[in-house]
Amino acid sequence: MFELSQYALVVAAILVALALVGYAAVVASASRRRRTPALVRAGAARAGGAHTDGDDAAPAAVPSAAPARGAGWYASRMVWLAVAFLTAALVLRTLATGHAPFANQYEFAISFAWGITLAFAWFDWRYDLRAIALAVLPVVLALMLYATTQDAEPSPLIPALQNSVLLTLHVLTAALSYGAACVSFGAAVLYLLKPHVGWKLPSYDKLDEIGYRGTVVTFPLLTVMIILGALWADTAWGRYWGWDPKETAALVTWLIYAAYLHARVVRDWRGKRAAWLLVLGFAAVMFSYFGNHFFGGLHSYG
Repeated sequence: MFELSQYALVVAAILVALALVGYAAVVASASRRRRTPALVRAGAARAGGAHTDGDDAAPAAVPSAAPARGAGWYASRMVWLAVAFLTAALVLRTLATGHAPFANQYEFAISFAWGITLAFAWFDWRYDLRAIALAVLPVVLALMLYATTQDAEPSPLIPALQNSVLLTLHVLTAALSYGAACVSFGAAVLYLLKPHVGWKLPSYDKLDEIGYRGTVVTFPLLTVMIILGALWADTAWGRYWGWDPKETAALVTWLIYAAYLHARVVRDWRGKRAAWLLVLGFAAVMFSYFGNHFFGGLHSYG
């Protein structure tokens, strides 16, 4: 089971990498098509000289419609396959170890990658915003690469991790909330990059809306995660809250997303300010995940 889990993880990583290449090809192709009409119009204007009858305002030829099953279609299917293989990797590891995958940084990294991939796949299917893959899927690959630097060998659960129901739900909500947060982050990054790159990206309004919708998923899941973590802490350590570094980082992350939603709903914050707040929120997510490496605490095992 353990080896099968490892193989499933490798296949998932390959699929994510191939999907990223496919999405990049779609964005590059769309960007070229956007530039081509402008070049055609400029050439027609030069050839026609002073003659202007309105015909030069249209491109000389209409690009043929993209095939129904182009690079984007295959990339989307590869992402869903990656979700399936990541799920299989986690399930097989659970069967091999006898507990859900939450015991160490390796398992957390794979769970985090699974949550991001699933969230992206859903948003891609629901809103057809393939360009966001350029900011989201590299995070998935980075987490998988990071996992390879960690000890993958199964190990017995320490006493604090032996409440399987609470811990499984706690980590599950964390993975899903972090996944949605990464989608919001991807939309925010593209919003900030849009004026500075020549790519054909979704409109500002659409990117802003996806950032908001991702946060609408992130925030309640973060809330549930913190509540479940507090219940688990009371069971494991006899207190609901102890200002452990990871607990504090999770609270700061929650406050950032709460501030974003407040600013968005009450003050109608949009545009660059909102995008930077989403980038800050995901930076807090990453700090919450990696911070225990530097500050220790009761969460130093993961």
